[in-house]
Amino acid sequence: MTDLQHVDVPPLSNETIAALLVRRAREQPDQVYCTFGEDATTFAALDARVNQIANLLTAKGLRKGDRVAVMLPGHPDHMFVIFALAKLGLVRVPVNVHLIGAPLAHVFEQLQPQALIADVAYASVVQVHADVLTTVLWRGVAGQGLDACVDQPATAPDTVVMPDDIIGLTPSSGTTGLPKGVLKSDRHLRAGPQAILRLTGAGPGDVFLFWEALHHGAGVAVAIAALVGGFRLAMVERFSASRFWDDVRRLDVTHIHYLGSVLPMLLKQPPKESDREHRVRIAWGGGCPADTWHAFSERFGVAMREGYGLSELITFVTLNPDGPAGSIGKPISYFDVRLTNDAGEAVPVGDAGEITIRATAPGLGFLGYYNQADAEASSRRGEWFCTGDLATQDGDGFLFYAGRKKDMLRRRGINISAWEVERIMSEHDAVEETALIGVPSDLGEDELKLFVRLREGRRLEPLDLIKWSAERLPYFQVPRYVTFIAEFPKTPTQRIQKKELSREVRGVWDVETTGYRIGKS
Repeated sequence: MTDLQHVDVPPLSNETIAALLVRRAREQPDQVYCTFGEDATTFAALDARVNQIANLLTAKGLRKGDRVAVMLPGHPDHMFVIFALAKLGLVRVPVNVHLIGAPLAHVFEQLQPQALIADVAYASVVQVHADVLTTVLWRGVAGQGLDACVDQPATAPDTVVMPDDIIGLTPSSGTTGLPKGVLKSDRHLRAGPQAILRLTGAGPGDVFLFWEALHHGAGVAVAIAALVGGFRLAMVERFSASRFWDDVRRLDVTHIHYLGSVLPMLLKQPPKESDREHRVRIAWGGGCPADTWHAFSERFGVAMREGYGLSELITFVTLNPDGPAGSIGKPISYFDVRLTNDAGEAVPVGDAGEITIRATAPGLGFLGYYNQADAEASSRRGEWFCTGDLATQDGDGFLFYAGRKKDMLRRRGINISAWEVERIMSEHDAVEETALIGVPSDLGEDELKLFVRLREGRRLEPLDLIKWSAERLPYFQVPRYVTFIAEFPKTPTQRIQKKELSREVRGVWDVETTGYRIGKS
């Protein structure tokens, strides 16, 4: 492996989120920060409402360092709460609004919030947890709870927050195991937005379509980036593939963000003559292989910008503002990156190795998991954080994502990347998205079970899909089992939660019952 060059990102100042908001409201009071429907929120209005919420929370007895669970929908109120907590130095515990039952209980049991701010629409699923908390504020009850903040003064609270104070417990994505609460400082939460600005080149006059869930770090990073960079957020309640480009045109959007399966879903919408009739210059995000990169850019006429980040550090650790298609780029100047084998040794150029990361900027290393000392220790190798993600490096030092280390399957003595198989399977024109998992084999290794969500109105026989894939995959990567699914369980960043997919194979379509033979298998 060669030494990796860095993408320069401006050094972080010590100006906290709270101080930045105060300055924006003073210097650009009438500039619009966010639109939502017919409503527009200026910097001055944002600061005033944030102060009202902060003063309400203080009146309820909450003090710096208290943990506050937040379970709110995609709405400006959610952003107001995020900034209010940051002003008070309260530790935000984001709660995915789609959680129920045991996964929801895990958040409260593991991260131990003392207070809850939640929309009344979620009361039926969260009430049992709310009953044991010291403070609960419901949103959506006229004149009460969070809605009572309008009776509070709009003056700034007295609390002083320092750059390295912990103000968030961001749940790790939890695609293969239970989420852990990642400690986040004010400095951490400002570093990701700086990388976003470097990647997108955005500034005053630009407009971001803002669909990201605010219970995930990516959404919060975009909200803070708009505060740092002075661009405008055009907020919609949720991502919609069918409405996406209509929203883009209606809201005069200049930048669009992608994660997970967003790009394939947009590409599979019926082509229209208006596909290039928009102001979007840049599509940016993570998880875009080269073929999708080219197809999206050519169809919609936008430049592609890619990067890589993770919950344990910041939104983007690597950036690719102008490198080859499909690359996640090179590390930003806040971090060093090495690709290593299981022994911690650097792998040769072209070989897949685990992405390990070391902070070069003070205060931006992995700060740990809340009450998870063993998991924290196992994630470290000296000063390096072990991500569990794989990548390769080319001769010019560009990195290429190669899937999750835990998502590697072993069949017939051969290692298989689930990510590679899913990428090919998703190219079938009847397929919307797929997920590959390993299921027990009589031979003691993995058999491959493929979950498939079809495009609306399309039909596909499993054997036809297998025959199609056998022409595009080596024999050992062709799945044995195929099952169709109406919807995938997902994280807020549109990553499929494989831990929730069934390993059961009884009654599942099995290629070995058809008599069809795949290569040498």
